[in-house]
Amino acid sequence: MKKHGKKLMTVLLVAAVVALGAGCTSSATKEESKEATIGIVQYVDHVALDAAREGFVTALADNGYKDGDNITIDVQNAQGDQSNLSTISDRFVSNKVDMVLAIATPAAQAIAGKTTEIPILGTAITDYEAARLVTSNEAPGGNVSGTTDMNPIKEQIDLLVKLVPTAKTVGVLYTSSEDNSVIQAKIAKEAIEKLGLKYVEVTVTNSNDVQQATQSIVSQCDAIYIPTDNVFASAMPQVQSITAQSKTPVICGESGMVESGGLATLGISYSDLGYQTGLMAVKILKGEAEPATMPIESASKFEYAINGAVAQEIGLTIPADLQQYVITAK
Repeated sequence: MKKHGKKLMTVLLVAAVVALGAGCTSSATKEESKEATIGIVQYVDHVALDAAREGFVTALADNGYKDGDNITIDVQNAQGDQSNLSTISDRFVSNKVDMVLAIATPAAQAIAGKTTEIPILGTAITDYEAARLVTSNEAPGGNVSGTTDMNPIKEQIDLLVKLVPTAKTVGVLYTSSEDNSVIQAKIAKEAIEKLGLKYVEVTVTNSNDVQQATQSIVSQCDAIYIPTDNVFASAMPQVQSITAQSKTPVICGESGMVESGGLATLGISYSDLGYQTGLMAVKILKGEAEPATMPIESASKFEYAINGAVAQEIGLTIPADLQQYVITAK
């Protein structure tokens, strides 16, 4: 009986060790196959930011990272509210997401203020250094990198002059609390004054100020320039309703604003910019790079867009060499 008891004990111990080993293997395999979660925090809804988000997701899918398959994408929109940005950022940190895409400067500033560990990629951000998101655009140095939507502002002002050669005064509309808009307005001012034109500006603090600001500036200028500004991008139909009556041409920072009521632009494709950001994300997911050593990337090409319906509405003739860029959206 004792011998049989010893044999039984030995068998049980071996079985326990095998089971323990199998349990460890199972746990390790589960950990290795852990599905990555990517949080997307978008500042507000408008054509450009939506396009950037869609481009990002497409780039991931094209490279084998599909939502609901081998990754989970958690999309959150702050609807232009700073407290919402804070809440969303806290949620992502609490859930320990593997990466965050921040769309627009306020979104990136919010999440970057909550974590120095989670990799953050930004897009639709004009200047990462000015927004205090990185040590430098060439060598970010922390957990934030991404793509810039800096536009060819001088060339956009040149386009304004080509379309409105009689203009003597150019008005600039932008949001004073958006760092990216302040930077672009400064560059625009330099370009406008260098051409010998008079510069005037009216700023807003939120969407409630748009109507009054637009009504104010149309009486002071011959044409308007609006940079890639989130408040105005969302309010272009409101701007257009006023400028249509005053017959004031509006040159915008990007094509989504033209589609929503602006006259023309020479700008970036936000879909392409989002896709470019998605390719950066793929490198991080594969362990090939990390934000600290990934320089901020710029758009590789710019495109004309001219709203034919708006041109007709304000009585403006489009030069023959730009006719090919006319779109029918209004």
